[in-house]
Amino acid sequence: MPIYEFRCRGCGFRFEALRPLGDTGVGLECPSCGAKDPEKQLSVFAASAGGGSRSTGSGSSSCGSGFG
Repeated sequence: MPIYEFRCRGCGFRFEALRPLGDTGVGLECPSCGAKDPEKQLSVFAASAGGGSRSTGSGSSSCGSGFG
């Protein structure tokens, strides 16, 4: 189940909720003021390339990929 971000239409409080894929948030209540049916927000997706740190040394590669 994905995590969606919502904003309360009443008080403006922003919160996250685990909801079924494609759910609009109907029936959710604001955890701050209790208002119903918050507005679904566009999320900023963050990802990293991973793989550890890169070497800035001599340019030789021990994996033989040809990239240095």
